[in-house]
Amino acid sequence: MSVIFEPFKIKSVEPIRMTTREEREYLLQAAGYNLFLINSEDVLIDLLTDSGTSAMSSEQWAGIMRGDEAYACSKSWFRMRDTIREIFGFEHVIPTHQGRAAERILFSIMCKKGHIVPNNTHFDTTRANIEYHGARAIDLLKKEALDPAAELPFKGDMDIVALEKTINKAGQEHVPLILLTITNNSGGGQPVSMSNIRAVSAVAQKYNIPFYFDACRFAENAYFIKLREPGYQNKQVKEIVRDMFSYADGCTMSAKKDALVNIGGFLCTNDGRLAEQERELLILTEGFPTYGGLAGRDLEAIAVGLHEVLNEDYLRYRIASTQYLGRHISEAGVPIVQPPGGHAVYIDAKAMLPHIPVDRYPGQALSIELYLHAGIRSVEIGSVMFARKDPKTGSDIPAPMELVRLAIPRRVYTQSHIDFVVEAILEVYARKDKIRGVKIVQQAPFLRHFTAKFKFVK
Repeated sequence: MSVIFEPFKIKSVEPIRMTTREEREYLLQAAGYNLFLINSEDVLIDLLTDSGTSAMSSEQWAGIMRGDEAYACSKSWFRMRDTIREIFGFEHVIPTHQGRAAERILFSIMCKKGHIVPNNTHFDTTRANIEYHGARAIDLLKKEALDPAAELPFKGDMDIVALEKTINKAGQEHVPLILLTITNNSGGGQPVSMSNIRAVSAVAQKYNIPFYFDACRFAENAYFIKLREPGYQNKQVKEIVRDMFSYADGCTMSAKKDALVNIGGFLCTNDGRLAEQERELLILTEGFPTYGGLAGRDLEAIAVGLHEVLNEDYLRYRIASTQYLGRHISEAGVPIVQPPGGHAVYIDAKAMLPHIPVDRYPGQALSIELYLHAGIRSVEIGSVMFARKDPKTGSDIPAPMELVRLAIPRRVYTQSHIDFVVEAILEVYARKDKIRGVKIVQQAPFLRHFTAKFKFVK
């Protein structure tokens, strides 16, 4: 059969409060046209992020009840640790309350002023944590991947030639680690191929530089490898995951994505000496090394979720449901990053709204319009989030792409919800010429997109 339905039954429901356009207009004004500042009860379909928004399974809720809340060396900690060792293959597991805490610990130890950290594309908190310590985050995505319309199977691949040039230019002593984000969130949720993983690993070994994954969506990336890379079609996703991670020295992970939980994360390494330093910092800021800022019930839910996310029926549904949204809007003319990613569909706001210049933030303007029209919350992935300051002039250097991300929470929305989103986007697309740009009137020095305030430009 060609129809792919949700491979789960709904046991508990949460009502959605309907709002009117007039209400939403008032709420937007009160929030300074920043969708991060809209109350969740005032959102009809929330596609702001897939982070921490998953619906947990009956087995995860059973794990919640099994949670051992002992301060030190709880049974729940050992279940989580052993699960991570089994799936990823790393010896040392450092639990944290979420992914950015793992990043902060890792970069606090490894990064210094004058260092550079190459990646395919850093996401917002990763970049901020690196640059907070005086290092510089370098994006080395292949140039062809910066064309949203290009149909390539692995647009998350790092440019290997550029990686070697970057290391040689900076000097390997100034490169404390190489990162690879799987899937590449900032670049459209695009996967990284196994061949590219091997190539990055080979460069890292050549220059004796540690190689780490930002592993938030590791299972989705592995499933794309199974679907698209020759030689992997008959392998189980769990085998592909072990193969992927066998090339790395460690990883950071927000468990709020592919571990299907609402809070949690971890940091992994095979370097015992580094792990001791990380545990010392963990104790200072997060908690004892066997809970790391999490309750025992959270450790249990992560252990269960990491097994469930490898279920291929689930992954088939997950990828197909995202492609369903992308296909229906792109066939009607809406420009998106092609092909659709695993966790989100990214609308190319620059192409959709050519009358709005990049310094008037077409992505932010489109996200505002989607909420105003239909109560859909999305997020700008463009020059609001990723513009860099010109060191000479202080003005913004625009981001490579101006995107709006529609991130689909895991196991939360049904096809009828997505059909509503499709209809709303097409209605906005039909009147796209009337959408106005915005300017920033208030912003923070770091991660400004979370709290910035905007006004429309006449």
